[in-house]
Amino acid sequence: MGNQKVSPISSTTTSSPKKNSTTLQDLFVQENPHHFLIQSSSPASGNEELLSTISYCTFVFTFTDPSESPAQRDSKRLQLSRLVSILKSSKKPVHEKVLGPLVTMITANLFRPLPPPANPSSISDLPEEEDPISTFSPLWSHLQIVYEILLKLVNSTDPKILREYIGHPFLRNLLTLLQSEDPRERESLKNVYHKIYSKFIPDRSFMRKSMTGVLLNYVFETEKHPGIGDLLEIWGTIINGFTVPLKEEHKLFLMRVLIPLHKTKGMQVYHRQLAYCVSQFVQKEPMLGGVVVRGILRYWPVTNCQKEILLIGELEDLVENLDPDQYRKLALPLCTQITKCINSWNSQVAERALYVWNNEQFVKMAFIGTVEVFNVIVEGMEKNLKWHWSKSVRQLTESVKVMLEEMDPDLYSKSLMDMEAKESMAHQEDIKRKKRWERIESEAAKNQFLNPQQRYIRVSH
Repeated sequence: MGNQKVSPISSTTTSSPKKNSTTLQDLFVQENPHHFLIQSSSPASGNEELLSTISYCTFVFTFTDPSESPAQRDSKRLQLSRLVSILKSSKKPVHEKVLGPLVTMITANLFRPLPPPANPSSISDLPEEEDPISTFSPLWSHLQIVYEILLKLVNSTDPKILREYIGHPFLRNLLTLLQSEDPRERESLKNVYHKIYSKFIPDRSFMRKSMTGVLLNYVFETEKHPGIGDLLEIWGTIINGFTVPLKEEHKLFLMRVLIPLHKTKGMQVYHRQLAYCVSQFVQKEPMLGGVVVRGILRYWPVTNCQKEILLIGELEDLVENLDPDQYRKLALPLCTQITKCINSWNSQVAERALYVWNNEQFVKMAFIGTVEVFNVIVEGMEKNLKWHWSKSVRQLTESVKVMLEEMDPDLYSKSLMDMEAKESMAHQEDIKRKKRWERIESEAAKNQFLNPQQRYIRVSH
């Protein structure tokens, strides 16, 4: 049994012991749950005792079947705790004779059908600043200990040996469990999966592809997955370890997966983790900043003010890490979008965009840009001062205007003159357009007066 490779098995193959079981062992458990197995094996045979305990813990309880015995469930929890204690206290790695059955027990307990979502509606329908509703699984009293056993196993076993028992199907099933709505389970999964990634070096490429598949499915298919933030946390630590220069595979992941993640309706739930992943790329290779900024601008929300506020903050942080050689290229699209936000009728968006001018790097980028860039900024400022409904936004705009005027009075004055000239030309064009319409309408009326029957004659022909 010690040399047997174990593949993950479905939870449907394991049934929980029933209350009406007639075996002597189950009857003993019902009567003496706290003493089961402690004296049932010979003290001289540690592995046999361990195997007996593992065998019992392989039974899975649903916690929903009324025929299940609470005493049996308590007994299993005690035996799982006992297993953890044995593994933690042992200075030697787990014997291969025990390793196979132990992985089988872990597989039987973890890989079970997940319940349907408690809140099937999209997370984008949640009120502002509210997290998705968490569902706490009744199985957690058992699952928590099973995850502890798995983590201990990964930490203490030679990866070359453990990989014989934990293969790609096992890793794929682990990733599927990130769909659990219990945040405690996702936290444990995150720790275990990342630890396996760090230990199983030959499997890293497979694990990255599996995680990428989950993210792509979320972005382009479902937009429903409670564990995207946890998955991005794993990615954050992986990206942090990438060496420079970055591989083409990793750059493609940034462009094809991370940037499109900005467009989903529920982005605000995982934005903190997403922004960290993106910033890691730009810090490692600042020239990627241009790709990222243009990507975020391409997916800019139209009606979601909370997303706008988050993205303004992300752009501000990105400017800190941009290659200065890109300032001239990015100044116009960046300043144009920030100016649109300054003119937003949502006061929170407008105020957040105005605070960007406290960032020295952003101001530096704006001044390195062409006169066209500064004209956009000045036009936005003056528009706010004339038309914005919010007093606090107008006050902030006035403060920014004073700062910009003090930094370069001539440039601001020239931009103001250009704006006035532009408005004057637009006004003249408007007058000309109105005169042309008046002339056309006058000719049409005159033509109708001279030939009142003309249209009827044409119709009759």
